[in-house]
Amino acid sequence: MNTHQVSLLYGIIFIAVGILGFTPNPIISHTGFFETNIVHNCVHIVLGGVFILGALKFPGHESRILKLLGLGGIGITIVGWLSEGSTMLWVVHVNPADHWLHLGLGVLVLISGFVFQDKKFMMAHA
Repeated sequence: MNTHQVSLLYGIIFIAVGILGFTPNPIISHTGFFETNIVHNCVHIVLGGVFILGALKFPGHESRILKLLGLGGIGITIVGWLSEGSTMLWVVHVNPADHWLHLGLGVLVLISGFVFQDKKFMMAHA
């Protein structure tokens, strides 16, 4: 796999999770293990779009995009931990499980930017 494929995969997953949050289920919902609200679900969908748009609009630069989004995920975790109560920035519904998931995803996405190679780089060194 290369960073282009990884970015597209992350995009699809984030969009699917955002959509899943709108359906009643025990995992991702207002009362699920990962507590979300409409804003939180929309953020997942938009972030999925950013992964996909980044891969399609900036081919060869996906590793940078993954690194930036990974750092953003880690930053969101810190903001979430510093937020009081069950809302982050007064609008995004979260719980401790969300914080740990955001940290794990941020680290995973960041590492993906270092581990996988850009398609352009791979073609130049083939």
